[in-house]
Formats: sequence, structure tokens, C-alpha cells
Amino acid sequence: MFPSFSFKLPTFGLRSSDLPAIELPSVEIHEIETAAEKRPRTLKHLIKANHVNYSIIYHNLQFHNHSPHILGSAYILGGTPEHLNEIYEKESEQLEPWHESPGEVSNADWRDFLGKREYQRAFIDYFEDQLVLKRYNWKELLNDYLFEGKEPLINGVISGLGHPLIHLGYAYELNSRTVAIEALALSTCFYSFLHKYLDDPSYTKPSTFSTITPLDILHKVGKDKRFDGLFDHQGSNNVERLFQEHEEAVLEYWNAWDLPNPKEQFEASQKTAVALFVTTHDDAEFDFFLVHLLTSSHAVRILLPVIPNKFHVSLVRQWWLFTVAVYIAQLRPDIKMEKINDYDLKGRDWKFVVDKALNSKHSLDAHFVKALRAMKVAAETWGDESKFYLKAAVKFADEFQNWGGFGTFTSDDVKYYY
Repeated sequence: MFPSFSFKLPTFGLRSSDLPAIELPSVEIHEIETAAEKRPRTLKHLIKANHVNYSIIYHNLQFHNHSPHILGSAYILGGTPEHLNEIYEKESEQLEPWHESPGEVSNADWRDFLGKREYQRAFIDYFEDQLVLKRYNWKELLNDYLFEGKEPLINGVISGLGHPLIHLGYAYELNSRTVAIEALALSTCFYSFLHKYLDDPSYTKPSTFSTITPLDILHKVGKDKRFDGLFDHQGSNNVERLFQEHEEAVLEYWNAWDLPNPKEQFEASQKTAVALFVTTHDDAEFDFFLVHLLTSSHAVRILLPVIPNKFHVSLVRQWWLFTVAVYIAQLRPDIKMEKINDYDLKGRDWKFVVDKALNSKHSLDAHFVKALRAMKVAAETWGDESKFYLKAAVKFADEFQNWGGFGTFTSDDVKYYY
């Protein structure tokens, strides 16, 4: 089914210590912990209030507390203290208070509880205790747990629909030890089988073809008959079954992405995330699970300048594995680039986008605001001479009405997603 390509071991077949860094300047880091002005103080206090009052996982341990994400995004876009308080009140309506865990975790056994969401409070307590021992140096704490050891937690942050990764990005961007502790706890609670594909080098091997263009790979995935009829509905619940029944095919596409110039390929991946999200929507309904590919790509962009170099390429590849899996789980919608390339801006610019994020009827929707900011940061990172990112952001800001792609989730479940 594939054309003839050279049989080549991709660049990422090297040991992690040999992999090149992806050199990017840091985004602006917002020092909310020490700032004296009212706006950053308000953000700091609301993030801490959320941390004290509400669990990071709720509704039968299925869904994630997004308060730091939308609060941080709205703040960075210029939201007023009054608007931040309004966001907090809206988010709090659906959250749940903390519940005691079945027991505590300790230095001796914390890895025994990986993937057990009912231990979320215990993990928070454990990491906060460890933070004291680090004299409140949260970056040193994250280094010990995320980047050290045989199976570092960083290799599993796409689990839980990428929320540990997204949360981690906000921890660094807001320089917030509170969000950092939550990100660590999410990384442990949602730890899953997906980590093995990064931890075990045997999964990285030559594919049947290779290309530097992720969109080309997704187009091939869309035509692969091995995935026809695999699922009769959309939904993130398809991901585990996909790996159980079609692991070889998924890894074939994962390994097909070659990264000879990782910075250029990462740029292409960010464009892919935008295209996949914005060009596949149906009328005014955008796919809720595909937006996580965009917001997690944004998190990778935030993290690359601040994490150890040896994890740069592997983190980008981890995002790519997440993308291939979610794209198939969402029944491989057509990616139509002309929806962005041919879009008429009608004179609208980033001011229009920011205004929609802060003042429209969707300004309290976490994923709406996060998606717009992700596209804005991508444009700032790479430049936007063709106005690709601006067109995508304006189109989404103007046309969005609802989220879709939930598959068999009930209306009661869906309301807890956003």
C-alpha cells in the first residue's frame, strides 16, 4: 500500500544522550509568586485556592481540573482581576473537594501506586513533603522525579489525554510551584502503558517508509484500510484498544517520522496540530479530543527551552505518538488545508482573537481560550508571513459554537469535560 521509499533508520534511533537539542528561546516567564501588582497576585491566589479546595481529578476520577490552564491563559492574554475571578467561579461549579486516599505513599513505594488515581491526594501530600526537603526548589523536585531514573515520569506525560504535559507547561510558564506539584501528581496518577514506547528503545525501529512531514503521514493513516471499521464511534476510550489490537500499525506510523533537523520538524508538528484541529471541524462543532493535540503541542513548545536537552526529541516524539493514536481514535477525519489557506480574514487580526478569548460568550471555556493562545504563541515562535496561524485562530474564534467528537459519552459526562 505504500510507495517505494528508502529503508532508513530515523535520526531518533540514536541514544538519548546523542540526540540534538531543539534550540528555542523561552517564552516569557511570569513571576506570579513574587509579583506585587494586583493582577499577578490575583492569579497566584486563585491558583492556590483551587489547589486547596478542589481535587485535580474529579467525576468518578475521569476528568481533569483545568483551572490553572484557563486562569493562566486568560492572565497572559491580559485578563483583568475581575475576569480571573469570574473564571474561577465558573470552573469551581463542577469541581469536587478533595477526598482522602486509601493510604499514603512514601519514598520506598511511590512507584507502586503509579496509575492509581484514587491516590491523588496522597501523591499531592507526598510531593509537597518532598518540596519542603528541597527547600521549596520545585524545579529541583521536578528534575528528580521527571528526568531521573530508568523510567522517568516525563516519558508518560501524554497519558490522561496529555493533561500532565499541559499542566507541566503552565507550571514553568507561570513559575508556579503549586501547579508544578499538581503536574507531578497528574503524571503519577495517569501513568499508563504508553510510557514503554519511550522507555524501551526496542520500540524505535525502521518503518516501512520515512518522511520529515507529519501531515504526509496522517494522510497515509487516513487511507490505511487496516483501520477501517475498527471503531463504530469516536472517543478517547478507543486509544487503549487501538494499541491492544493494532500496535504494530500504530508504531509503523510513529516510526515513519524522521527528524534530521529536529527544530524544523517540531515547527512542522506545530503546524500539523493547528491544521488537524481547525480543518476537520463539522460546521460550528470542533473536536474536543483533537484540541488536546494543539494544547499539548503548545506545552512542548513551552518546555523545550527549560528541560534537559536529552529529552527534547523524545518529548516531541511522545507528542507524535499521542497524535497518531488520537487521530485514529477520532476516526481519521479529512485534513483540508484549504480551509485555512483560503480563509478570508476580512481585516481581522490578533486583536480580534484576543478579544474573543477574553470577552466573547466562550471566554469562560478553558479549551477555547487555551487553543487560541496556543495558535498565537505558535505564530510568535515561528513567524507567520503566510498568516496561517492567524487565519486558523480567527476562523476558530469566529466559528466555534460547541465541542464534538465525544462518541458514546453521555450528556452528563460531556458537561464535565468543559
